[in-house]
Amino acid sequence: SIPGGERLWVSAERLAELQMVCPEAVLSPPIQPVSVGRSVPPDREQAIRELIRSRLEALGPVQAVELARPLRLTDEQVQLALLGLEQEGFAMRGSYRALPDAGIEWCERRLLARIHRRTMKRLRREIEPVSPAVLMQFLFAWHGVSGDRAQGVEALRRAVDQLEGFPAPAAAWEDLLLPARLEQYSKHELDQLVGAGLFLWLRPPLDQQRKAVRPGPVRNTPIVIVPREYAAQWHGLLANNGPPAATSARLSARANRVRDALQSRGALFFADLVKTTGLIRTEVELALAELVAAGLVTADSFAGLRALVTPASRKGRARSSRRPQAIDAAGRWDLVERSLDADTGNVPAPVDADSAAWHIAGTLLNRYGIMFRSLLLRESKRLPPWRELARVYRRMEARGEIRGGRFVTGFSGEQFALPDAVAALRATRRKDQDQHSIVIGSADPLNLSGIITPGMRVPAASGNRLLYRDGVVVAVQASGQFQWFAEPDPEGEWVARNMLLRHGSGVSYLPTATRLS
Repeated sequence: SIPGGERLWVSAERLAELQMVCPEAVLSPPIQPVSVGRSVPPDREQAIRELIRSRLEALGPVQAVELARPLRLTDEQVQLALLGLEQEGFAMRGSYRALPDAGIEWCERRLLARIHRRTMKRLRREIEPVSPAVLMQFLFAWHGVSGDRAQGVEALRRAVDQLEGFPAPAAAWEDLLLPARLEQYSKHELDQLVGAGLFLWLRPPLDQQRKAVRPGPVRNTPIVIVPREYAAQWHGLLANNGPPAATSARLSARANRVRDALQSRGALFFADLVKTTGLIRTEVELALAELVAAGLVTADSFAGLRALVTPASRKGRARSSRRPQAIDAAGRWDLVERSLDADTGNVPAPVDADSAAWHIAGTLLNRYGIMFRSLLLRESKRLPPWRELARVYRRMEARGEIRGGRFVTGFSGEQFALPDAVAALRATRRKDQDQHSIVIGSADPLNLSGIITPGMRVPAASGNRLLYRDGVVVAVQASGQFQWFAEPDPEGEWVARNMLLRHGSGVSYLPTATRLS
């Protein structure tokens, strides 16, 4: 026992250290220190460190004041010993317990690793996996395509953030993807976000093996929308750190003419392009469509891409009405390379693989909430492989940022989820569904038929659509053909056919009284 302190149990080989630290300690029963291959510390400071070392090996997470009190040591003496053990890599500090007076805690490194492994195993055992159909219902709610849809610029910004880096046909963005997620979607709001410099649209770079670039129309050209601050990283990643495949020899004469004008004079408005190149308006528009399809050109506003996607019949009506055409209000056109590096206009440096993996891992979690290997089948094949993403997810789980476990049945391998997604998934499983039917465009990332739910893989074309009921595909409209997968029901098939044929309807609800059966 230590006068004024507490009664302690000390191993015999630690007696010499204890007597050096606390000479007034009374041993009961009185025995002589035993040396078991252990040298006596040279000074009291070293003895305190060794005594604290032995205490950490048995106590687990503990605060410095808890170590100092029984030995009648000052906080400064214990802190000095703990800092020395931290430099050795023996002890680690942090906040490990939910204490009322939360402060810095210390723990032996290997013991902390054991506690952490057991904690993660316990958390994983707490998770009850759901069926793929429940996962689809969760994803509809996660993207806001079921229930009450949001509206406004901020809601649009969240939707575009969720779709970051996802390649979809140019026409599908405003026909299906964004209207499906927003109530009263406004094209001017997207122009506002892109025009403010928050986002950039571009066509992913072509493969090196492509021999030619097919000129417009660009309705089915894959387009990605990315935050401007990450645009260079996305471009380098999708290009596999290589130069664009479309060289001057692969472009038409008019496209090379427009490209040379942008290269020499920088960003130009459409009217300035017409004046500089000497081409007529139609030729400049066709040249821009070719350059967009080649992944070489972008614009300050989404209105530029919208003008290239607009059918010729609608453009004719705009000309006859003598109203300004959309392409004139598209802002400036510029080369993608210059937009990515405004200071030098040079090709961006190769993307760091580690930083790219971290950003892509976070983007995919934001898109799906729950991430596992099979979901990569719906993404670009140029993204980092699953082994690299899984390594990032394991580190994020070790930090406590995400959860790992078995969230969805029927899929092998590791699965990871955001904490908010885990709570939402549980709520989806417990909630009584109203059997609403939801129409999703095949270009939507939620087109997971044949990946998550059984059924055929529907190509990501702007005219193809899928009808989900209770998270399961019941009907598909693909290549002009209607297919019904549920039980025979003439009335339900007729309703489903009309829902799928409805143009521009990203989401549709069928009242319970006439729901599909």
